[in-house]
Amino acid sequence: MRTKLKINLALQGGGAHGAFTWGVLDRLLEEPSISFGWISAASAGSVNAIGLAAGLAEGSREKARAKLFKIWEAVHKSGVPDLAKLNPFLNGFSRPASMAQIATMWSPYEFNPLGFDPLRRLITDHVDFELIRRDSPVELLIAATHVSTGRARLFRRHELTVEAVLASACLPTLHHAVEIDGAAYWDGGYSANPDLVTLASESHVGDTLLVMVSPRDNDTLPTTARDIANHTNRLTFNAPLLRDIEIITAVRETAGSILPKGRLAGLARHRFHVIDGGEVTGALNPETTIKPDWNVMTYLHGAGRDHTEKWLAAHRGDIGRKETVDLARHFFPGISGADQPHVIAAGPRGPATRKSAMGKGA
Repeated sequence: MRTKLKINLALQGGGAHGAFTWGVLDRLLEEPSISFGWISAASAGSVNAIGLAAGLAEGSREKARAKLFKIWEAVHKSGVPDLAKLNPFLNGFSRPASMAQIATMWSPYEFNPLGFDPLRRLITDHVDFELIRRDSPVELLIAATHVSTGRARLFRRHELTVEAVLASACLPTLHHAVEIDGAAYWDGGYSANPDLVTLASESHVGDTLLVMVSPRDNDTLPTTARDIANHTNRLTFNAPLLRDIEIITAVRETAGSILPKGRLAGLARHRFHVIDGGEVTGALNPETTIKPDWNVMTYLHGAGRDHTEKWLAAHRGDIGRKETVDLARHFFPGISGADQPHVIAAGPRGPATRKSAMGKGA
């Protein structure tokens, strides 16, 4: 058995449901044979990414595990992102209602005019950004959405600050936009959730593990105002990821006859893997994404560990050798025949060859 394996991580956002990713990272950190290259993340995924990077920068995997625990414990204790408690009137009003309902009636500039964000204090209490910029062994791509253009900005490790993470996790219905260098930013999930194309095309590590939090589909037709809002939010935040998957499959289809050149050439050979928590989070009330209940978060943490244990048992030996998810079949199962994106096998090196199926999705 090989003793040293290296993977990139791509961490999807999902509010308090990001505790599933916490569980995934917690289990991976118990594997000394697996190290991490680059991490691409958005929203709650960014909080997990900086927790991991901060702990590793402090010198050990155990410190990274402890750092992640402390961050998620602090999320629970501070009530992030349930901001109704900031305003006594809203807190009383919302007892039978939800923060999601409040967000449809008032702007955060109205119910939180001073722009208080408990996530800022939480992050600065637990994360040394100067240490990350100087000593983190992993590269970081933290996505935020430029409000005026809707385009993603990726903050790299050397420029990472608390403002970048707050921008990446800034839901505009709950928080004031975060200003960086004179520009306003919202949640990175609107534009890159997470960015796979940049990660796979720039990282020298040939394997990327995508950790998904949001359900890929929901067969129930939403008919109430609340269900429609929840459904449209899911579609909105999944759209950037699906766009990246379409780019990757298109590059691979082209590579079947003409080897791609330039920035995207690496996509044809990159090996992707998936741990998908969508079935777990999909069974929960969507409003638990903004209600940091410790019982829900520890349940998701345990589910993340369990999913990772099963993935390692099935695919540990595939890292560095072959891809373990058919991207087209996993993400576009409803498309059949000639309309389904073609996928090619991604070998460890050399030209890729066309293949109809690349194994079961994780």
